[in-house]
Amino acid sequence: MSVNANSSARSNWLIFIALGFFWGSSYVFIKIGVDAGLTPLTLVTIRLFIGSILLGSVILASRERLPRNLAAYGRIGVLGFFAIALPFVLITIAEQHTPSALAATLTAPVPLFTVLFAAPMLGDRITAAKLTGVVIGLIGVAILMGFDISQIGKTDLTYQLVLVAAAVSYGFGAVYARKYVVGYRPMIPAFLEVLSALIMVAIGAFAFENPLSQIGSLEPKAIFAVLWLGVFGSGLAYLAFFRLIGAWGATRTSMVAYLLPIWGIALGFVVLNEPIQQGLVLGTGLIILGIAFVNTKRESLAGGAARARNSYRKWRGLTVLEPQLAEGVPDPTAGPR
Repeated sequence: MSVNANSSARSNWLIFIALGFFWGSSYVFIKIGVDAGLTPLTLVTIRLFIGSILLGSVILASRERLPRNLAAYGRIGVLGFFAIALPFVLITIAEQHTPSALAATLTAPVPLFTVLFAAPMLGDRITAAKLTGVVIGLIGVAILMGFDISQIGKTDLTYQLVLVAAAVSYGFGAVYARKYVVGYRPMIPAFLEVLSALIMVAIGAFAFENPLSQIGSLEPKAIFAVLWLGVFGSGLAYLAFFRLIGAWGATRTSMVAYLLPIWGIALGFVVLNEPIQQGLVLGTGLIILGIAFVNTKRESLAGGAARARNSYRKWRGLTVLEPQLAEGVPDPTAGPR
């Protein structure tokens, strides 16, 4: 491998880690923003406005040509709603009432829901590994929600369900993009997604909230939070994401889902002093395991099973020989003495 190839590979891995940090840290800054008094639609509008300016600047600098087909804008608008506008708003609403670490973890199982949508929409076959991953991951989600069958109807899981709904929306958006938003250079749908989501959320913000009055009285920590969300969570994150899509492909890039709950839990603990409870660790572990199963190819499972069988046979062969060796029977693998 050449020096340039090695350097490019290292750069991609650093970008991958940075992407996980950008998206994983967003949950902490959403929490900071809503705790500082920003209402959900206003917060999302500001972050998308900043993100769209950054992405638009990149489009202008690179002289990317926008689509001229009106239907393309309609398809990307649908994607902007399900992949950005709806989940961003749902997560922000939920974080008014839930810890940021829980939000990061309950929205992590996007690959699990992607599998369920990909089967009817793309004709993808649900393998045993994928089904196992979905089941394991959903058990992890249930643990994180504190689900107890004996308490059905007695506890309020509204905001946990809102977070799960955001993950479902992300999952649908991912499959919709694979089916309907294809044939473009990566930066085009990134910019148009964010811009269309901005328009939709801004309409809601001006209709139901008073964003201009909030902007005029922002606390310093709220200003920092929305700047972080706009620049890193909605701008640089998409630049990194589509850079990796071009270098690695969609499947490998989707592995960033492993990093989000890890960053979310760690930063929630360090920045906001949110406790790390046993159920949070167990549920997160099951979700990550479920994502691993979903992303495991059948050939990899078969190879792993074959290696496990070979290792077991070798171990059994040694255990069968041990009594013989104890009785003085020569070891056939030892060679001449």
